[in-house]
Amino acid sequence: MFLRSIISVVFFVVLASNGLCQEHRVESADGVSDAEGVGAEILAELSPQGMRIVRGESRTVCTIWTVKLLEVPADFKPTPVRLYPFQPGQLMGVVQLPRRTEDFRGQQISKGWYTLRYALQPVDGNHVGTSPTQDFLVLIKAEDDPQPAALDVETLTERSAAAAGSTHPAMLCLQPVAPHAGNKTVMLHDEGHDWWKLHFEANTKSGDVAQKQPVDVVVVGKAEE
Repeated sequence: MFLRSIISVVFFVVLASNGLCQEHRVESADGVSDAEGVGAEILAELSPQGMRIVRGESRTVCTIWTVKLLEVPADFKPTPVRLYPFQPGQLMGVVQLPRRTEDFRGQQISKGWYTLRYALQPVDGNHVGTSPTQDFLVLIKAEDDPQPAALDVETLTERSAAAAGSTHPAMLCLQPVAPHAGNKTVMLHDEGHDWWKLHFEANTKSGDVAQKQPVDVVVVGKAEE
C-alpha cells in the first residue's frame, strides 16, 4: 500500500510537471471573423492576419490581431522603465480568449473578445514588484470599447478593471525586446519566470516615416507574488 501511494504521488508530480512545461508556439490566423462585440471601426483598423498562440498539440491560448499602423512620436527615447513609444490609451489590437484564463496579475479573465490598449503602470506602492517596467497592454471587453480613438487614463482603467471584475485592470506585461529574436514572429520562453512571450514586429509611423517596432509581450505567465 505504501509503495502504491509513493508511485501515485510520483505519477501525479510527473503529470503536473509535464503540464507546466508544455511548449507554446505561434501560428498565423486569418482575419477577424465572428468577432462578437467588436465594433466596425475597430475591425477596420486591424491587420488582415492574426497570431494564434497554441500550447501543446492543439490547445489555443489566445489569438491576437494588431492594429495595421500605429502612430508613434518621432522623438521618443526609451528608458530602463519605459520601453515602448506608444501612447497611454492607444489602441494596439484585439485578442480572442477561447476560454477563461489568467492575466499577468493572476486575475481570472472570462473567455470572449477584448481590445488591447497600451498603458503605463502607475509608480506607487500598490504596484511594487509587478514588473520592473511600466509598459503593459490592458484588456477591455470589446462591447465596452467600440471606437479606436485613444482613451484617457481614467476611462482606460475603469473599463479594463471591469473586464477583470476587480478594481485592477486586466493586463498583459510588455517586456524588453529579446535581441536574438530578430524580425521573426516567435514564442520565447523565459525559464527564470516560466513566462511565454510573444515576439513580433508592429508597423509604426512617425510623421511620414514608417518603420518596424519589435514587441515582446508575456501571454502566458504571471508576476511573482
